[in-house]
Amino acid sequence: MIYIKDLMSGLHIFKALSSEVRIQILDLLVKKQSLNLNELASELKLTNGAITMHIKKLEESGLIHINSTVGKHGIQKICYLNEDKLLIDLKPTDKENLYEVEVQVGHYSNYSALPTCGLATKDSIIGDFDDPRYFADPQRINAEIIWLSEGFLEYRIPNYLKPNHMFKEIQFSMELGSEAPGFCNNYPSDIYFSLNNIEIGSWTSPGDFGDTRGNFNPEWWPPHLNQYGMLKLIRINNEGSFIDGCRISNVSLRHIQLDYKSDLTFRIGLPEHSTNKRGLTIFGKNFGNYSQDLLARVLYDVQDN
Repeated sequence: MIYIKDLMSGLHIFKALSSEVRIQILDLLVKKQSLNLNELASELKLTNGAITMHIKKLEESGLIHINSTVGKHGIQKICYLNEDKLLIDLKPTDKENLYEVEVQVGHYSNYSALPTCGLATKDSIIGDFDDPRYFADPQRINAEIIWLSEGFLEYRIPNYLKPNHMFKEIQFSMELGSEAPGFCNNYPSDIYFSLNNIEIGSWTSPGDFGDTRGNFNPEWWPPHLNQYGMLKLIRINNEGSFIDGCRISNVSLRHIQLDYKSDLTFRIGLPEHSTNKRGLTIFGKNFGNYSQDLLARVLYDVQDN
């Protein structure tokens, strides 16, 4: 998912979508999953030069990505859809009534992990593969990717509200995937989310993706391991809980009963009642396709004294 927080920040994407030809290219990639430049030119009855110009605009916007492979007739450029959803906030949030914190994925406050599992910084693996003891290693605070087949990760989010403030909405954004030995693009896993020990809903990750290299992965990261995930946006407000704009439960802020003194503990995991328990991978700023860690945003109202 590509999340556009305000209209001006999405200007490069809107420009990329301003061409009917580029819309047709995206539509073809949705249907075919991947096409090379010759195939796109043939489908749209355009020259390779014209297709190359449109493809460049789409790649620069982040809507597609391109891999070069060796084919029968030399190097071929294969085009893929980068994300299958585009979420736009048309109504900008009042920036005076919100705060954001970015929590490094290794800064969890509690955990449970079973193999296959592990952690890595942008420079190296922490400890050994499939040894949960290293989840307690002091170096884990520098982790930029974490994976586990069963268990959970828990994060404490700072509460900066004042006595006359009331929670309006809490948002969490992160890049997630399943966890298979090595990788497996078709490996669904039900990942659940909770706030202050109240389960707010789940999302089924389609797989543990490794078909192409993650945009931000360090050079040393092995190609046979998971490479990238999907960017997900979770919102909890007085109407319920949502992921990428779709309702996942009726659990609202009223159920969680928060005030300015409340702890904020966010959990991502695979509880016993998960139907598809196929692991969890969370990507930080230096891994995957998005240069961010766990981003938390708190929106609030101010009461008159």
